Amino acid sequence: MSRFVNPFTDLGFKVIFGQPASKGLLITLLNELLAGEHHIEDLCFLDKEDHADNVHDKGIIYDLYCRTDSGEYIIVEMQNRWHSHFLDRTLYYVCRAVGRLTELPPPDTIKIPVEKDTDGMVCESSVPYGSRYRLSTVYGIFLMNFKEDGLDKKFRTDIVLADRDTGRVVNPHLRQIYLQFPYFNKELAECETLYEKLMYALKNMNDWNRMPDALKEQVFKYLDQLAAVANLSEENRIAYDKAVDRYRVSRIVEEDIRREATEEGREEERLSNALKMKAKGLDYETISDITGLSIQEIEKLGIDDRRDEGKL
Repeated sequence: MSRFVNPFTDLGFKVIFGQPASKGLLITLLNELLAGEHHIEDLCFLDKEDHADNVHDKGIIYDLYCRTDSGEYIIVEMQNRWHSHFLDRTLYYVCRAVGRLTELPPPDTIKIPVEKDTDGMVCESSVPYGSRYRLSTVYGIFLMNFKEDGLDKKFRTDIVLADRDTGRVVNPHLRQIYLQFPYFNKELAECETLYEKLMYALKNMNDWNRMPDALKEQVFKYLDQLAAVANLSEENRIAYDKAVDRYRVSRIVEEDIRREATEEGREEERLSNALKMKAKGLDYETISDITGLSIQEIEKLGIDDRRDEGKL
């Protein structure tokens, strides 16, 4: 049993980043992710459930939903397994959060002075129509323990609303950051920045019995205490054990699916190659030696297709 919780389990992720005691660690992570463009001094956790008006949207649960001290909103999600339309769902989550910004005006952005008309009646001063659409920035940050075909084959992908030709950011208020951990392959000795060390720790800490000596920054001393399995409450320990079981089962199922897909792919490749060799006039014995298919399987290749085409 590892000394540390697995951050890619639901409860492990929330223990490390989603409780009041872990706010400092979350701020450090976010500041490293947003280095050079934004710095967070403080944040508050918001209701993780999106109470949407549309009945079909009710019950949307964000792993973490928070607002920074300067008014940005941040969604942080850990996703352990691939599922279909993952990129669509994450975009929808961010757009839902953006849409909610217009329901109530952000603090100190719209103030409607009250005046009296000529008859002494109280009325509201006119406010420019566009003012109500002044938005705060919404960040969607997605930690992924899988590879997504819709993204480039790299660890980090940053998505902005930009001009297609020039790359200039047109609207800075919608940001998405995808982190595909299977592509993070650096060893600890290769990690030069705090950002890289944090990513390395998140990917590997579940295999550690102690924090590596090379991780000397204060944030890792805090992570050592916060993520220690021994420091979990009895209730959280029971929940964590169940989460680990689910995680292991999901990994086994995923590996089985990948193995089956690989075997199916190899079989399709063998059949395709055999069909090409057959079309070129190679004798069946040679094709069988090369592909491993039986003579009977080779004889049958192409028959069903030709029958469908009316050739037989």
